[in-house]
This record gives sequence, C-alpha cells and structure tokens, in this order.
Amino acid sequence: MILRLGFTMLALAAFATQAFAFEISSPSVSNDKWDAKYLGDKAGCGGKSVSIALAWKDPPAGTRSYALTMFDPDANGGKGFWHWLAWNIPASAKGLAEGAGSKSGKRMPKGAVSGEGGVGRAGYFGPCPPPGSGKHHYVFTLYALGEAKLRTPDNPSPEMVSVAAKSQALGEASVTYTYGR
Repeated sequence: MILRLGFTMLALAAFATQAFAFEISSPSVSNDKWDAKYLGDKAGCGGKSVSIALAWKDPPAGTRSYALTMFDPDANGGKGFWHWLAWNIPASAKGLAEGAGSKSGKRMPKGAVSGEGGVGRAGYFGPCPPPGSGKHHYVFTLYALGEAKLRTPDNPSPEMVSVAAKSQALGEASVTYTYGR
C-alpha cells in the first residue's frame, strides 16, 4: 500500500513538473513558414530582418533576467552562425514584440543589451541560407538567469555570450524553426 502511494505521488510530481515547463514560442512562424519581412536583409535574401515576436512562460523560480540567442548550426559548413543575441532582458518580460531586435534596439525592454552577431552588427539578422543548401535550423534559446545582469566582458563575442548565459542559467527553453531556399 505504501509503495503504491509512493509511486502515485512520484507520478503526480512528474506530471506537475511537465505541466509547468519553461517554454518559448513564436506566433510569427507557423509550420516553418516565414513572412518575407523576417528574412535576412543581405545576400539576396529579400527580407528586412524584422525580428519575429517571441513569447515565453513558466520561467524557473528566482529568475531575475533573461538572455536570448538565435543560432543556425547548419551554416558555415556546420560551424554555425549567430543571428541574434540579447541579454539583461528584465524578468518582468513575457516575450519580445515583433521588431524588438532592430539595429537601434528601441523596441527592446529597458536595460536589455543587443549583441553583435555574425553579420557584424547588433540586432536580429533573419534567416538567409545559401540557395540549394537545404533547410537550415534556427534555434532560439532563452536562458533564465538568477542575476539581473549577465556577467560578460565588454564587447563579448557571440560564443562568450552563449557560454556565460549557459553557465549562469537557472533553466533554458528553446524552439527551432527551419527555412531553406
């Protein structure tokens, strides 16, 4: 009897954990269909690099800020490419509005920092895989941090931001969308 009760409690605990998992999603991309405005604005991609809207829910207890990365692991012969980096996003944020990743950063929450990605500028750079290279995977990872500010050196590389966020994270959530041309 006690053993059965123990298994029941364990199952309920597992269900409760799954029911409140930290999640990130985007209402802007559906079935891997990207509006042209979200695509890259260089190399003939035909887009405007307007960042997609993002929403998240159920962050870990103690979250004081967030860091966000967008990475294409299929680019550069499998070395990858950083499309977007942002950190010091306040814990009160429940997402980022469409266009928040603009070069000016004006639509980012107060105090948030936009890092320099693979195109050598701060802000979002939309999907832009080489023609014929197949579908690329665009991984958006949101790190819930226990500190109000991500600890990085001045002018950190994308890799430094990613390592710092991962090492300081209370939890992380990711979503992957694909795009090819």
